[in-house]
Amino acid sequence: MPKIKTHSGAKKRFKLSKNGKVIRAHANKSHILNKKTRKRKRGLRQTVVTDKTNTAQVKRLIPYK
Repeated sequence: MPKIKTHSGAKKRFKLSKNGKVIRAHANKSHILNKKTRKRKRGLRQTVVTDKTNTAQVKRLIPYK
């Protein structure tokens, strides 16, 4: 059985927690930060668990993480 290739974009964007949940970063934190409030930018720093509808697909993209 050959090895499955890991998706290069997915391995940079997603991590798995100890319990197997997929963790991602928030979007909208790279530029045009002047108009965003301090509170909003602080919230965007945090990581979040991926929605359950996308979890199976993401796990397929990162099989060895």
